Amino acid sequence: MKNKAKLTKGPIGKTLTKLTIPMTFGLLGMIAFNLVDTFFVGKLGINQLAALSYTFPVILVVTSIALGLGFGASAVISRAIGEGDNHKVKRLTTDSLLLAFLIVLFFVIIGLLTIKPLFRNLGATPEIVTLILSYMRIWYIGMPFVVIPMVGNNAIRATGDTKTPSAIMLVAVCINLIMDPLLIFGIGPFPELGLEGAAIATIFSRFTVFSLASYILIKREKMISFHKPKFYEILESWKKVLFIGIPVAGSRVIIPISIGIVTRLISNFGQNAVAGFGVCTKIEFFSLAVIKALAASYGPFIGQNLGAKKYDRVNHSVKISQRFAIFWGIGLMLLLALIARPISILFNKDPNVIHTIVLYLSIVPISYGLQSIFVLSNTALNVLKKPFHAAGLTILQMFILYIPLSYIGANLFQLKGVFGGISLAYILTGIISYFVLKTKLIKAEN
Repeated sequence: MKNKAKLTKGPIGKTLTKLTIPMTFGLLGMIAFNLVDTFFVGKLGINQLAALSYTFPVILVVTSIALGLGFGASAVISRAIGEGDNHKVKRLTTDSLLLAFLIVLFFVIIGLLTIKPLFRNLGATPEIVTLILSYMRIWYIGMPFVVIPMVGNNAIRATGDTKTPSAIMLVAVCINLIMDPLLIFGIGPFPELGLEGAAIATIFSRFTVFSLASYILIKREKMISFHKPKFYEILESWKKVLFIGIPVAGSRVIIPISIGIVTRLISNFGQNAVAGFGVCTKIEFFSLAVIKALAASYGPFIGQNLGAKKYDRVNHSVKISQRFAIFWGIGLMLLLALIARPISILFNKDPNVIHTIVLYLSIVPISYGLQSIFVLSNTALNVLKKPFHAAGLTILQMFILYIPLSYIGANLFQLKGVFGGISLAYILTGIISYFVLKTKLIKAEN
């Protein structure tokens, strides 16, 4: 059998560390991908930076759906590996990629038809909508190369291999880093394309990820089946993936929708504040990359050990991960408080943009330790086949706390109140998620 359970033996802490380190580099690469775009686009001007900031929540919606499908695939594939069923592994991997392809076609059509009305409703001015249009038309057309590899890389991670997906992502980052300035500013023989150049560079580099991930799944891991399946087998695979994937995708989509709503709120403080907030959301994603890497690593770890019925390893992995999350959050809070201003100047020298970034990074990181607990708890609940509990926690965080507290804070304390509301939402849901997961782990063992 090609795909054997690799994560059901050996020291738990050491295994998680070995999985998380390469995964961290991969996630940092993914976030650096966005930061590279932000850095170079910021050199074009505030309007271009604001335009890119408006696109961020929308792009996150699409990638959240892809990550939800990918996580659903990873959860069921890792369990199949733990059970030792190689035929099921191939069937689930192949059918997951087919499902991703069909879904992405739908979103390409809808996305292209709704660019103008969507971004007008998010608060973008006509001038900025024109800039957004030039970027998103290209991005939507290249969406298959963004979405499908996310599912493929999650399938590779389900085997316990976090190095390969991370290496693939780092290659894409390097290509984007090279292509961005060439196409945005028109260096050498390349045309000066501005925001369009950033979009083309993104799609070109994502095509690299698509090609490499496909090769790994087909040639090395042999996880793709080319035998004609029975239709009921495909439906059965889709049912298993979507049982976890839909709630995960739904809960992930809630996050960018909520960010979009808060972006609309922040637009009342000016386009400079929107530009600064857009930078902050990317810095936050970058700062929490290690936690997201740990979550992505211990998802397959929990899945394989649940499949092998090794509940003691599951419980111990959760405790180790939570302890690390708290210490990491405290370290981030202290670090970002020190370097907030130097970081902000890298992206834009406008005083109002800098003020927004510094204000955010002095308030919200207070909550990063408990937000990390929230991220880890959601991952564990999904693998435990409790996706609706995880989705419910995300709804609680974003719709019941994040958005209302931001609006209340804006009315009471202006922009500072918005960021205080975000921090409080993270703190409260971190505490609640800890106790929800603790209860479900006890029930799973019994």
